[in-house]
Amino acid sequence: MKLYGFAGTRSQRALWGLKEVDADFEYISVNLLQGEQKRPEFMRLNPAGKIPVLIDGDRVIPESAAIVLYLAEKYPQKALMPADLDQRAQVFRWVMFAVTELEQPLWRITRHSFLYPPEKRIAADIELAKEDFETMAKVLESHLDGRRFIVGDALTAADCVTAFLIDWANEVRLIDAFPRMQAYLERMYSRPEAPQRIAQAREAA
Repeated sequence: MKLYGFAGTRSQRALWGLKEVDADFEYISVNLLQGEQKRPEFMRLNPAGKIPVLIDGDRVIPESAAIVLYLAEKYPQKALMPADLDQRAQVFRWVMFAVTELEQPLWRITRHSFLYPPEKRIAADIELAKEDFETMAKVLESHLDGRRFIVGDALTAADCVTAFLIDWANEVRLIDAFPRMQAYLERMYSRPEAPQRIAQAREAA
């Protein structure tokens, strides 16, 4: 397998899945700062021009959460996807919650903070996005009461997807008021299979 990615981005989430299933893979850096994601050879892999992208034989899988779910299905013995249907449903629920309710406001903050050109940035939307994130973070904070993992008693795809987002939120100081999420973040990144934290990955790039 090959993983096309860039340090400190959602590629870290895909790396987490690969490490948890102990997959043999090659990592290929796509430098976003130099626009390599827009080169024709990469656009043939993902017309959206975004990373990460996983190549597994003839399969081309973009989208970091989809990569984690694919790996969970490919390596059932690693139990990133529970065998029990009720728990599987919960994994799907929390993966979708993460990428819709938590990730989208974080993207809005990032875009209006530095990705958009200055004339397109809207400071008010940053504040609205922070409010949206904090409202949904309360849901996860409550869910984590008495839990080590998001679903069941072991790490699942839901954790690989969500822990990265909590680290992202931590980068912009959005989990200061959520002690369970802070403790969860430390637990997840203390795992030997965990990738580098976002800040560490960016420093090492």
